[in-house]
Amino acid sequence: MNAVLKDILPKFPRVLHAGAGGSKVPEPYFPGFEEVTLDIDGRSNPDMVGSMVDMSFVPDETFEAAYTSHTLEHVYPHEVRLCLFNFLRVLKPGGMLMVVVPNLEGIKATEDVVYMSNSGPISGLDMIYGHHALIAESPFMAHKCGFVKETLKAAFESVGFAKVEVHADDCFNLHAIAVKAAA
Repeated sequence: MNAVLKDILPKFPRVLHAGAGGSKVPEPYFPGFEEVTLDIDGRSNPDMVGSMVDMSFVPDETFEAAYTSHTLEHVYPHEVRLCLFNFLRVLKPGGMLMVVVPNLEGIKATEDVVYMSNSGPISGLDMIYGHHALIAESPFMAHKCGFVKETLKAAFESVGFAKVEVHADDCFNLHAIAVKAAA
């Protein structure tokens, strides 16, 4: 566990889970939290139905933390900053946002299989544009933008997060942890 996470985890009683899709925030990340879910698709019965692009219905400084996994790539490039600003706005001072996105470093737009997932084989085309089988059923699952470490970190910094760390894992993901400045 990295130092940013270790220092602030015990402070989080409420976590906004954006793009939950019926899943839970991974247990080790936020022990003892109350999870509040937000999803664009009401079929997963989230606590709030809505988009990360417009979270005007969520009051300012409501959450101590926010988590979103494999959602930010589903908005257009010009909407990324708006989404991150929305997260910054709904976080309390000192709050943390954790984001997971596909790592496009070195990915080529081919049908060659990059890795196997629970949804089946994932190609470079799937990583760039979204998993083709999911898009057929739910068009909002298409990828509209993508990231490498530098572009993800720059996006967080551009909206005013005080501390940002981005790490790549062995499963073609980027994990970003950002902290809102304390009051």
